[in-house]
Amino acid sequence: MVSFNNLKNMLMLAFDWILYGAGVAGHCRVTVTQPRLQQADSSMTSVSLTCTFSASGCPSSQPEVLWFRFLTNTHQDLCTPECTDHHKYKIVQTAANNTLLEIKDPTGDDSAVYICGIAFSDSYSPLSKQTGDGTVLTVTGPEKQHRNGKLISMIIASSLMFLYSSAVLTSFVVYKVGSK
Repeated sequence: MVSFNNLKNMLMLAFDWILYGAGVAGHCRVTVTQPRLQQADSSMTSVSLTCTFSASGCPSSQPEVLWFRFLTNTHQDLCTPECTDHHKYKIVQTAANNTLLEIKDPTGDDSAVYICGIAFSDSYSPLSKQTGDGTVLTVTGPEKQHRNGKLISMIIASSLMFLYSSAVLTSFVVYKVGSK
């Protein structure tokens, strides 16, 4: 029995073969991998997200490394290939096929899905430009603790108000019963 993924891969290979045979596409093929999840604490000075790629049959030139961020209702082009905010984001090449996105002074606002893209722009192969599946970054820290502190304060204040109201009501009932 052929699974959907196997069928999809066979169709992609057939399509690539047709394009290659027609002279439309080269045989450059890029694969990008990223860790699914990463956690950071807002007390850290920076956090680094990993992007690893492999390339076969591609030109010998260095590929462009791109980073995108997806928030709840929007997306941002962070580094395409230059970073939009050089103080906050930096691309670090650690090896020939490994790169990092460094995020300085992470806060809760940096919690998002980060997607790495690799592009051999001088190749016409449709597989020469690929993205990873994305890394979900969750930043926790004092901001969350501050919210929890407010919640606990509200619970304590509500409990004290309930006790006070109960005491006043009990006093009123005792007074009314005693006066009859």
